[in-house]
Amino acid sequence: MAISRDFIQDLHNRLDIEEVISSYVSLKPAGRLRKGLCPFHGEKTPSFTVYPDTRSFYCFGCGAAGDVINFIMRIENLDYVEAVKACAELAGVAMPEDGYDDSLAKRRVRILSANREAAKFFNACLNDEKNRFALDYFLKRGLTPNTIKKFGLGYAPDNWHALTDHLKKLGFSEQELVLANLSKRSQKNNRCYDNFCNRVMFPIIDVRGNVVAFGGRVLDDSKPKYVNTSDTPVYKKGSGVFALNFAKKNNPDRRLMLVEGYMDVIALHQAGFTGSVACLGTAFTAEQANILARYADEVLICYDNDEAGRKATQRALEILGRTSLKIKVIKMEGGKDADEILRTYGKERFNAMITGASNQIEYNLSALQTRYNILTDDGKLRFLSDAAEVLAECTDVEVDIYSTRLANEFGVSKDALLAQINNAKGKRRHRMQSEQKSAQMKMLRESFDIKSNPERRKNLKAAAAEETLIASLMRNPEFYAKLRDKFTPDDFATDFNRRVITLLIELIEGGYQTDISMFNESFSPDEIDSIALIAQKGEETANTLKECEDCIAVLKKEKNAPRRNSKEEMPDEDFSNYFRNKEKK
Repeated sequence: MAISRDFIQDLHNRLDIEEVISSYVSLKPAGRLRKGLCPFHGEKTPSFTVYPDTRSFYCFGCGAAGDVINFIMRIENLDYVEAVKACAELAGVAMPEDGYDDSLAKRRVRILSANREAAKFFNACLNDEKNRFALDYFLKRGLTPNTIKKFGLGYAPDNWHALTDHLKKLGFSEQELVLANLSKRSQKNNRCYDNFCNRVMFPIIDVRGNVVAFGGRVLDDSKPKYVNTSDTPVYKKGSGVFALNFAKKNNPDRRLMLVEGYMDVIALHQAGFTGSVACLGTAFTAEQANILARYADEVLICYDNDEAGRKATQRALEILGRTSLKIKVIKMEGGKDADEILRTYGKERFNAMITGASNQIEYNLSALQTRYNILTDDGKLRFLSDAAEVLAECTDVEVDIYSTRLANEFGVSKDALLAQINNAKGKRRHRMQSEQKSAQMKMLRESFDIKSNPERRKNLKAAAAEETLIASLMRNPEFYAKLRDKFTPDDFATDFNRRVITLLIELIEGGYQTDISMFNESFSPDEIDSIALIAQKGEETANTLKECEDCIAVLKKEKNAPRRNSKEEMPDEDFSNYFRNKEKK
């Protein structure tokens, strides 16, 4: 059963969406609206908009949309029931005692509970005298007992059933342990066995203090070096950030240091660099970049001093460059990673490396220079040609500074270098215009495609009328009393819009509000985005009874009209002209 609509409506009325979102996003007034950088995709120009009047949000960049409950679902990676519970806590109200299905939420709670007990078990094993060699591993790496305790480090014993048997005695089922990826099931005999065996353990804790996953490292040189928790209902590698729970609490300068491994992070924290984090998974992701941008204004990249580390740095620069974050790169000298440098030279040396960190331009120029033999004329020419490409993306002031520096360093004319940079800028401008045209066409097509409504393109006129009618009734539910005898959901040509109008009518007839909050339980987050996009039409339409009647007339006519050819296969130019001509009519 669903959570009662009365409770959702009351909860929605109690919460100030601007206040809730402001704890995650810096919002600035834009007339009666509020705008900020979207927390769900990387951007430098604010496209994330909050509508205090309708208590909703919409991002014109990525299409994320909804109400305060939907926002909490996305930002905290919660399911619907968990998000409602979180919002209820914010509003200071108690959840209904029964009457709703919270099986998924209960499953997540059980997994988190199993993870917490596993972390206790691993820590107890680490401190067991018979496993002294595991504790010695950490101590020899320079970690203090306090640091080991702070990060909850542990040891998975050399026994493939130790953890599984322990957790089963505590009442956890094999199904729950497999779902948590703490155990695996043998294909031979279907028996459960531990996912982690004979490894030192690093619990991964989210910003709310929940143990969501583990990383396990061998104590020797055997392979695989690490075994990590796979994606589970409470954890996704592509959005995991190790030690962010600590870094966000001790980060007054809003500066984070991004390193590669668990030990690097822990060693840096122990040395006083408490803004250090590591992103989990095989590659740095845009989702992780957006998470960092919530808690920092600047990120220092401190990846390993090897070829893999340099490639990872370039990838991180590319992804972080799409955000509003200021980015610097620490040049690793004296060791392959932060942990080794700290143990060899101490925190003072590392602090000096932070002070000398390069900005993105300096790093890219330095990285380019290593590719060529600049002692030869050919090497100089090829380097300066590539350097011009780098500077073509910079501001005029940056171009002036770095072109002067390069001209002096390589003994070439600054005017000649500027000419090459301007030529590269022209090519880049032409390329960007072409890409922008392609992107605009894609947006034009997608704007007529509402992603959750695949039938829309084959029913453009009817779908447009459906959406205008939905938007008008969401904004003016009182219209329905005069329209109820003039149409039914069966008049709708597209199944998605038919589902939306059916629920909308149910809400109106039940005397409920018609805002986004009342759709969350019946539609997926992607579908909510589409409904919010339709609702935005309420800002553009006349919102009159006559307009609604005109839409109904279109639906009746289209219902009986012969099927028209789809616009799906139209060439871009024809597609664009089609809609320009429609606007003139």
